[in-house]
Amino acid sequence: MELWQPATRISRSASAAPSLAFEDYSVYSNLSDDELLQLAIERSLTDAQCNMAAAAASTPPRPPDSSSLNPAARSTNQPRDSPQNPPAHYSSHNPPAAQTAAHYSSPNPPSEKPPDPKTFDGTVSHFMTGSGKRMIAYRRADGSLVHIVPEPEEEEEPLFQAIRVGDVSRVKMLATRPGTNLMLPSKPGWLATHQAAWYGQDKCLKVLLSVQPGMVNKRTEHGESPLLIAVNKEQLRCVQMLLESGADPDIPNYDRETPLYKACEKNSAALVAVLLNHGVAVNTHCIQGWTALQEAVGRNNVEICEMLLKAGAKHSLTNVYGISPLFTAAQSGQLAALRFLLKHGADINTQAADGATALYEAAKNGHEEVVELLLSQKADANKPGKTGLLPLHIAAQRGSDTIVSMLIRATSKARIRRTGISPLHLAAERNRDDVLEALIEAGFDVNAQLSEERSKLYEDRRSTALYFSVINNNIDAVRMLLAAGANPNLDMFKPLMVATRQDCIQTVTLLVEHGADINACIPTHPTTFPAVYMFSMKYLPMFKYLLDHGGHALPCFDCVYGSRPHPPINTRRSERSDITYTERVLSESQQRRGVQFCEMISAPSICRWAGPIIDILLDYVGHVTLCSRLMEHLNSYADWSVIKDKAALPRPLLQLCRVRILQLVERRHVNKLLLPGGLIRFLNHQELPVDDY
Repeated sequence: MELWQPATRISRSASAAPSLAFEDYSVYSNLSDDELLQLAIERSLTDAQCNMAAAAASTPPRPPDSSSLNPAARSTNQPRDSPQNPPAHYSSHNPPAAQTAAHYSSPNPPSEKPPDPKTFDGTVSHFMTGSGKRMIAYRRADGSLVHIVPEPEEEEEPLFQAIRVGDVSRVKMLATRPGTNLMLPSKPGWLATHQAAWYGQDKCLKVLLSVQPGMVNKRTEHGESPLLIAVNKEQLRCVQMLLESGADPDIPNYDRETPLYKACEKNSAALVAVLLNHGVAVNTHCIQGWTALQEAVGRNNVEICEMLLKAGAKHSLTNVYGISPLFTAAQSGQLAALRFLLKHGADINTQAADGATALYEAAKNGHEEVVELLLSQKADANKPGKTGLLPLHIAAQRGSDTIVSMLIRATSKARIRRTGISPLHLAAERNRDDVLEALIEAGFDVNAQLSEERSKLYEDRRSTALYFSVINNNIDAVRMLLAAGANPNLDMFKPLMVATRQDCIQTVTLLVEHGADINACIPTHPTTFPAVYMFSMKYLPMFKYLLDHGGHALPCFDCVYGSRPHPPINTRRSERSDITYTERVLSESQQRRGVQFCEMISAPSICRWAGPIIDILLDYVGHVTLCSRLMEHLNSYADWSVIKDKAALPRPLLQLCRVRILQLVERRHVNKLLLPGGLIRFLNHQELPVDDY
């Protein structure tokens, strides 16, 4: 956290409260000062609707008198952190010098004075030119430019100017001059001692304290003492001088950051040593609960850590999130600091408020050496975080196969089972193929299922790692899991249905070759025909592939209404464009028996393919009767009349023989029959050229 620095920035509208934010500094950043002034003149001439040509301005406008600005709109926040840009000051005993009016060579110059910020109906924004000059732009509510001027520079009072340049004799003269009140701040809380500490002018500081010792512990508007400012600016001589002059080393700022904490933040062993030698409190917490030791650990500074421990720092203290210094070292990958803390007895299994351990954090952030060190020192790999995940889980999720390999040996598989989720699930979900391979080789069960509680977190109630890989369309992971023995039929909504819906024929082929049940139904959405057909009807080659490899065609022609009229079917689309049926549409008997094929094919998004779909199905059945609904579809298009003829009874003997042979011989054994090649192709429904599946 940076110290308070005095700087003046305004960005406001007439009706709004003053804002301290910088606005639009990059808008004109590529323009030089001359180009910027020329732009201001051109904009002013345009806004005034003047027809005369604008001439380049020879003299830039003077900044407005400080009295014309609203004092309430001035920011007293942050001094500029550079000797070239010192803090500007104004006080009652050093008034600013009078300012002269600006002159322009242009016959039609812009207004010499910018609008009054107190009454201006628009916005006042600040930006910086490419040469580093700070400017102010005034715009109307519609965004049009009204005026651009350089940002006014406040006159620095003599005492503060003398301190900045280190003129000790002048500082002494001004400080002792009758009527000078050193306790009167230039800016809120900003005294001459703060100025001297900021610029490292220890001799000036000594003079000031000799004149007014009461300033030694005075604080700025944001609570910084001169000592804290000197530490933050790493002004070692000022720090030493202030401490020798009786400065309190434990006065914090309003964020409760002490000089010792700041010294650790600055990673300065010299400052820490000086402060410790003056008896500072070492276990003070900042507003977030951090101690100086925790800050030093975060900087991986073993030297400072050792000094702090010798001075009584406790490595067991935690911040408001329950994070200890050791946890911080593991979380940020600070190996040296971690070794140091372990050597001095820090709890290796320390847990944050959310239950995460140091090992868990190191695994999550990919710190391989830290994980290796923690495991070598017997860190418990079986402590879960608040989500129930173990370090192995988070490493698998983040994709670090090296860390996963280290954690596999230290993690109990029984403990993993109790979490209700396998690392395989997380690796598959995030497409971490290398991790997936390492877990499979380590013997993790590829058929492990999510617990009911974790499965409910997914709308589709998925349960296997295979499902994750299929829905991610990760063909390599699908192949890897199936080769390792993954069962494609464990999920309620089958992976084959997912692959079919995604039109991924490669995944469909892999699943079918490894025993995926083509004729499975969805328990929550029963159908009288194989549910996978719902997702393949628009992709006829895939539909035919499923039929060729054991998909049942006969149930597609079963209909309780037969040749009788069918009741109307109302369908709606879900967010995934799948067809679902509401309970209001289906009668109780329909819900019991499931949705019929003729009802599904009547959906508006599918009925346009009704003819070709029925045509393909007829090749896989014998004697069937088309219900009145299917006949309606075939009658809706003249070219589909040949399909009605194909379904007419009796069916050809050759077709009936094919159906009977396939009923007696499993399809996978057809190619082994001692029959002519043409007949084999006929039995496989390849009597005509078909697409390559």
